[in-house]
Amino acid sequence: MNPSADDTPPYQVPHSQESIRLLFRDPHLLIVDKPTLLLSVPGRHPLNHDCLLNRLSVHYPGVSAVHRLDLDTSGVMVIPRHREALSHLARQFQERRIDKSYLARVAGHVTEDVGEIDLPLIADWPNRPKQKVCFETGKKALTRWRVLRRDDNSSLLALTPVTGRSHQLRIHMREIGHPILGCDFYAPEAVLNAAPRLLLHATSLRFTHPLSGEILTAHSPAPAAFYQP
Repeated sequence: MNPSADDTPPYQVPHSQESIRLLFRDPHLLIVDKPTLLLSVPGRHPLNHDCLLNRLSVHYPGVSAVHRLDLDTSGVMVIPRHREALSHLARQFQERRIDKSYLARVAGHVTEDVGEIDLPLIADWPNRPKQKVCFETGKKALTRWRVLRRDDNSSLLALTPVTGRSHQLRIHMREIGHPILGCDFYAPEAVLNAAPRLLLHATSLRFTHPLSGEILTAHSPAPAAFYQP
């Protein structure tokens, strides 16, 4: 999501014991699979320095963040290894030339097979790090979705965020009446407790290599919990 938005909690977060899976490596960038409960970048709290970037920097000095996934969200991320790669990838994100896909399990049966949500978002400052819908000052936020399957009390969706606002997918799904299972910020207690974790996973990322110009597509399969209704 938006690397300029500080959505790091102001308290100590759990330290994930899962390892980071390396999907691709060259002298210019890394593509990794981030586990859930691991911050993308260091948090403000002194005990929140454990994060994806710091773990990677032990073996790959010079890495930097060009985008983020929330603490609870798992999945594929691209990590530039030097300033030129950072600049090129940042421009692709800003110009929305990077394709992102997510898998989510949401509460209830989504009636339509496909759709899109166009609701502007802004930081909910008194309740940071939460965000909120605001038609007066919010920034454009657009999400496209497609139902993959419907189970007893939930639906499995493919989500495509056209924009990259903080917590965009969580809020947009809540706003259409189908919050993501395991969401501690925007779901009612019953939906939060319906899953062992936030059931949101970044499944694919497609972008142009910053030096070679080659189109790269990375995939990360979602954990088994996503397929258990």
